[in-house]
Amino acid sequence: MGQIFSLLIGPAVLETLQMMLFSGILSVVFGFVVGVVLVVTEKNGLWPNPVLHRVLDIIVNIIRSFPFIILMISIIPLTRLIAGSSIGIRAAIVPLTVAATPFMGRIFQNSLQEVDPALIEAAKSFGASKIQIVFKIMLSEAVPSLTSGLCLGIINLLGATAMAGTIGAGGLGAIALTYGYQNFNMKIMYTVCVILVILVALIQYFGDWIYKKLK
Repeated sequence: MGQIFSLLIGPAVLETLQMMLFSGILSVVFGFVVGVVLVVTEKNGLWPNPVLHRVLDIIVNIIRSFPFIILMISIIPLTRLIAGSSIGIRAAIVPLTVAATPFMGRIFQNSLQEVDPALIEAAKSFGASKIQIVFKIMLSEAVPSLTSGLCLGIINLLGATAMAGTIGAGGLGAIALTYGYQNFNMKIMYTVCVILVILVALIQYFGDWIYKKLK
């Protein structure tokens, strides 16, 4: 079992963490943009724009409605265009980011909408610019809520990386499918499951720890 871990499972864990890290960073950045735009363009937002808000809201809902594996297959041409291939870690980052960005965007949107409107009005009365209100008031107040939400988003992303592995991305999903399920090796299957459970527990633990520190 030690040899199996060093040759197969160990590298697969690193591949999974790589996919989760890079797609997580990208989806948080893009999700931040999506969430902020959705909040500031709503009816009572800082820059009301019903048309832009509605269009972006529809796009987010459409992407979120796709099961990840179907989304991953359907955007293979885009993946090849960006990554130069449709298999491997680098290729998997494209659909992972596309799938996670709307989810992260909703997290940002919901957290920013929870900010007390009285704080925003007070900032306006003191002459704060709209950009300052977004970054210094809204984001600052939403940090604890964002921490909890983004933790959930990263856990969902971990599950998506495992699914991506079943169709050529590598990582723990590929090991579970190829060496576990297809070879009827339940030991490898259960080992991968245990590792995923441990990773989820670690992410949740650190997420809760950060939340308590920031609250």
